[in-house]
Amino acid sequence: MTPSPFDSALLGPLLGDADAAEILSETRFVAHMITVEGALARACGKVGLIPQDSADRISCVLSQTQIDPQNLGAGTAAAGVPVPALVKRLQAELGQDGQFVHWGATSQDIVDCAHALQWRDMLDMLAARVAQVLDALQSASDGHAQTLMAGRTRSQVATPISFGLRIATWAQPLIALEQALPDLRARLLRVQFGGASGSASSVGGHAAALSAALAQQLDLADGPCWHTDRSAIVALGGWLAAVSAALAKAARDLVIMGRSEISEARAGQGGGSSTMPQKSNPVAAEAVITLADWTACLQPALARAASPLEERDGAAWALEWLALPQMSSATAAALRHALGLIQSVTADPARMAAQLDAGNGAALAEAASFALAAYMPRPEAQDVVKAALARAREDGISLPQALDLLDASRGVTDWTATLSAQSQLAASEVMRTRILAQRR
Repeated sequence: MTPSPFDSALLGPLLGDADAAEILSETRFVAHMITVEGALARACGKVGLIPQDSADRISCVLSQTQIDPQNLGAGTAAAGVPVPALVKRLQAELGQDGQFVHWGATSQDIVDCAHALQWRDMLDMLAARVAQVLDALQSASDGHAQTLMAGRTRSQVATPISFGLRIATWAQPLIALEQALPDLRARLLRVQFGGASGSASSVGGHAAALSAALAQQLDLADGPCWHTDRSAIVALGGWLAAVSAALAKAARDLVIMGRSEISEARAGQGGGSSTMPQKSNPVAAEAVITLADWTACLQPALARAASPLEERDGAAWALEWLALPQMSSATAAALRHALGLIQSVTADPARMAAQLDAGNGAALAEAASFALAAYMPRPEAQDVVKAALARAREDGISLPQALDLLDASRGVTDWTATLSAQSQLAASEVMRTRILAQRR
């Protein structure tokens, strides 16, 4: 189809995301690298490594400098990283002060710091979208707190639950992932300064002070060089994959709930078929699932990149450049589609009730056995319920009716009331509110 589906004219509107594309654009990344070089000059001036007047002039010039990424492509091909070509152009812009640009740094210092600025912008955008999706899930769950449906385990009807509880379970992993963001930011948004081999030997005894000053200039956390410690990047990839997986769980449930023969719930606008007029395909839900699967496929690339050779490994490092932008774009697009799905979800209570009534009320068998267990050993209670189910199927009546006929003297005097919808919703409501309370 296309080598770059996320910014493709054909597939981009489905699989890509305009906000993510802007954050990840080459123009913006080059601007981040120039920002880092300017901040480094100011930091070097502050700790006395370069003349303060030169630092001031460098900062002033670079704050207004823009470089077309196309002008760095050949240099990237030659050096394996765009920084040498970037520094050469900056030096040409600065004249005599150019000798103080990039003082003591190595290419990875600039690229990793620029990536930290990029990740900060990306996490800000994704965090806002996660919050929007969670707000929508809260609203939808509240709206369906009294909507009774059949829970399913291993694709089979299990016990009654509320649709509100199912929606709350869609929110549950996202609540945990939202709460994990501060720790992820603390690990990820750190300054990188280690020089050629990670020891910062080129700046001598100024290494710690320079790193702290650079961190202050970039509003990043200070810390030791992390050239070879890529665990925070693996954690970022894990967070992206987990968010995508959580969204895919909701999307998969909506796909199955919208099947023609089930039709318990619908979400999204639906897409038409090229040949079948009756079709309304779950396009947005399918896109969420595809994007989540792709994000999961890319996560192992970050794990492989986390074991670089010696003090720097260009091959391992470049894996991050391939995987993280696509994982970020996919997660952003999945959140966009998911928000539309949740905001448009509608239920068909009649179809949901019909699924519960199917099998003469077999979905209520567990509840019946536990109600009887208050008056007899549970194995005996289960036998009574099995007998009642058999009679219900034989006579074409409901399970509560059969239990009333078989077990009127066993302690439960009104099976219709005992197995009413309200009695089944109470437990769902307790669990639903417990899940959603975790966010508050």
